[in-house]
Amino acid sequence: MRGLKDFLAECDHGPRINGLAGFFAATAAGKSGMPIRKPIADARLLPSDGLLRDLVALHATRQGFFDQHYHGSIPYRLEEECRMAHAVLKYARHRGAPFALYSLGTAEGTMARTLSELSEGQIRTLSCSPNAENYKCFMAYGEPPHADFFVGPFHHLTKDVLGSDPRLAGFAHGFDVILEDTTFQMYSPNRVKQIEFVSQHLKEGGIFVFVEKFRAIEETDYRRREYQKDFGFKARYFPQDEIEKKQTSVLNTMFNNEVTLGEMHDAVRAHFSHCVMTWNSGNFCSLAASNDRENLNHYVSQMAAPAIPHEYVYETSLDPDAADLSAEGERE
Repeated sequence: MRGLKDFLAECDHGPRINGLAGFFAATAAGKSGMPIRKPIADARLLPSDGLLRDLVALHATRQGFFDQHYHGSIPYRLEEECRMAHAVLKYARHRGAPFALYSLGTAEGTMARTLSELSEGQIRTLSCSPNAENYKCFMAYGEPPHADFFVGPFHHLTKDVLGSDPRLAGFAHGFDVILEDTTFQMYSPNRVKQIEFVSQHLKEGGIFVFVEKFRAIEETDYRRREYQKDFGFKARYFPQDEIEKKQTSVLNTMFNNEVTLGEMHDAVRAHFSHCVMTWNSGNFCSLAASNDRENLNHYVSQMAAPAIPHEYVYETSLDPDAADLSAEGERE
């Protein structure tokens, strides 16, 4: 019990809801951090698929302020979000049963809402953000059927909350897929406890997807990838002075809470038997983990090829020296 109290206190003191709260509130409200043009998914990088085209189109109409900032900041993250949502949609359809997805930290929950709408309710989703501004964007197109929103930080969403709130009671039995989207790095580097806390909401055999920015083993590699991101991609959407301002006001703080892929390997291994890297863009990677190899392989098999130019890809596995936690490996 004391361990949980200490963890919750650690989260309460995290930068996301303290020192960085003003940045997130202003960006979510569209008062700052807006790109000079709205990011649009590059259809040339995505496969020609009718379902995917429908998803990309609906996603584009549901975006709020923070999504535009986010997708203009990380190279080809928008294309990856659509690719991932497409895989989840096909995975859920193949399973043929009611499906629940929890997306924590994904601003206004565009991807989750899009999945609920396109699946016509087969996929029921819950999004989570501490910012009421994100909830306002979530509601901007009317109250979405089969998609809900929890206003609060991820560590405030407990099983008791799910069980006591009539709107959320349907999620009390857990989620088939959980997506953590650059959330943990805004609170602390304590991935073991963060994963443990959120995993209480994951169904047995469910899939936990992580999208995070990782430290490189060599600092020069990290900086080189940052320069590529800032000058090769981000400059399309933001003036140089804004890029430098964010580096000082946000990214330096976030860096202190990032972990290496090796450290993430150890944290994931503490909870899951199987894990695979599904995407890499500079210092950002996406991982999918589960204790059910068949479910994980089925989900990954639904994914189209990564929609990103090869020059942004540097990593291909979670930990090249740890074969026991690959797509085919098992926890000892």
